Amino acid sequence: MPVVFYSIQDDERFYRDFLASGILTHYAYVRKSNYLLPAMVVPLLHDAIAGRSFIDPDIEQRVQAVRLKDEDAPLDLLEPNERDVVKLLAQGMTNEQIATRLNFRDRRAVSRTNGQIYAAWGLDNSTEDEKTARARATLIYNTGRMIIWDDDGTPRVRDAQGKWLPLF
Repeated sequence: MPVVFYSIQDDERFYRDFLASGILTHYAYVRKSNYLLPAMVVPLLHDAIAGRSFIDPDIEQRVQAVRLKDEDAPLDLLEPNERDVVKLLAQGMTNEQIATRLNFRDRRAVSRTNGQIYAAWGLDNSTEDEKTARARATLIYNTGRMIIWDDDGTPRVRDAQGKWLPLF
């Protein structure tokens, strides 16, 4: 059945729902502000009925950005206890404070968990010391994006096209 999404929303959950729907053909997904007149919408309906698909370039860009963001979601790579630890680490707590807050036996348990976080986020091989790894983990947590660092220390994030660009 042909579908036309005629949207004024710019909310990531709508783009996620679209990606999750699995609709590959017979659709048009357009931003209402770009297709105001019936004469602009009717051809989209005809195309959808004919099995062709169209996505507004503005929406395509946002859909791809959300897809990449979800693929790069750093917290999705962590176990629940690791998420708890990195949340407190990002607030500036010491290992001892984190252990007390989470009722861990001692700070060594937090150190082991930190190591698992660093490994999941690729910080275990690229950092010189624990302080650098903590700072980088905090930045990843607070931005909610995967970040890689060049040999010269430049942080990079992926753009909507999948290219790694400087964060700042």
